[in-house]
Amino acid sequence: MFTSTDRYIARLVAVPLFGTLVIAAMLLVLEKMLRLFDFVAAEGGPVSVVWRMLANLIPEYLSLGIPIGLLLGILLAFRRLALSSELDVFRAVGQGYGRLLRVPYMFAIALALVNLTLVGFIQPLSRYYYEELRFELRSGALGASIKVGEFTSLGQRMTMRIEESRDNGTRLSGMFVRAENREGQIVSVTAKNGQFLATDDPDTIILRLSNGVLIHDAPNYDQPRVLSFSSHDLPIDLPDIAAFRQRGEKNLEYTIPELVRVGLDTSRTETQRNESRANFHFRMVEVVMMLLMPLLAVALAIPPKRSNSALGVFLSIIMIVTYHKVNQYGEDIGALGIVDPIIALWVPFFVFSALIIWMYHMVAHVPGGQPIGALEKGFSKFGGVFKGLLNFNRKRANVND
Repeated sequence: MFTSTDRYIARLVAVPLFGTLVIAAMLLVLEKMLRLFDFVAAEGGPVSVVWRMLANLIPEYLSLGIPIGLLLGILLAFRRLALSSELDVFRAVGQGYGRLLRVPYMFAIALALVNLTLVGFIQPLSRYYYEELRFELRSGALGASIKVGEFTSLGQRMTMRIEESRDNGTRLSGMFVRAENREGQIVSVTAKNGQFLATDDPDTIILRLSNGVLIHDAPNYDQPRVLSFSSHDLPIDLPDIAAFRQRGEKNLEYTIPELVRVGLDTSRTETQRNESRANFHFRMVEVVMMLLMPLLAVALAIPPKRSNSALGVFLSIIMIVTYHKVNQYGEDIGALGIVDPIIALWVPFFVFSALIIWMYHMVAHVPGGQPIGALEKGFSKFGGVFKGLLNFNRKRANVND
């Protein structure tokens, strides 16, 4: 049964949690969107494919943002309680940290399950679809856009240039087309307008030209033949497009059950088994660590008395990013077979867990305990020196004036 205290803490946690998650996801999406626009434009693909590619990247960005959002949401909520002295009131009436952490742990368990679903099942599929879109762009399966004012190759034997494009490229004007067949016959066409039309053959499209001149030349012609026309249909054979590979050539595209099967499959090479096992344990430690985020958040949220230092917020980001990088390194050496993946990934997990539990114990059970007290003192001294330098420079500037 939720009490008024639980509802109050839930509101304090939810606002920075989801705010941080949305901001982090938006920043990652915006940064990637600029690069995708450049990539799609360079490959000559339709702009709409950018949104499809970004949609397939959202699960990956959410899996990165959820742990950070959870940590900062709980940390900022308890920091607010500490600075307003509400935390002292809760503890004075018998509600210790264990009771106050009930709602944050509800968030942690729910988001850990969401993250497990993302990294275990949704992200592998979305990653594969993202790579498929990249392949189709490069191979031309999504259709190459014809750039205005530039010569564009359609296959190996046709070149086109247009002066103007309207209606998303369906209506063209100021046309020049040069085509050559296997027998050496060359057709050069200039036309006022042009339009692409589909045919019953998926490998062929029709370019319908109007109000133009056609020049037909061949090795056995004494001179080229010139023809004026009001309408002329020019068939265009689409280039062959290779099929995309099957899903699973990369471990990131395997779901968790598939990683387990590959890791236990004795018919696979030792390198493949090590890579699958390393990636499986990497995903697991990243998800399980979320269950310790509430303890870490509380340990770093409580500043010293009569202080509003934000060192804990800064340190929390450093710790979670460092742990993520350590896990990536552990996955790499585990995949290479240098160290067993269990040791490479779970030993850092238990070390980091022991550090978090000790920090929480100092705050929750040791009177006046401050796990980062020494860092707080050093940070305050550095801040005092920096403030003194600013005041000194300001006074010198006033004297000179």
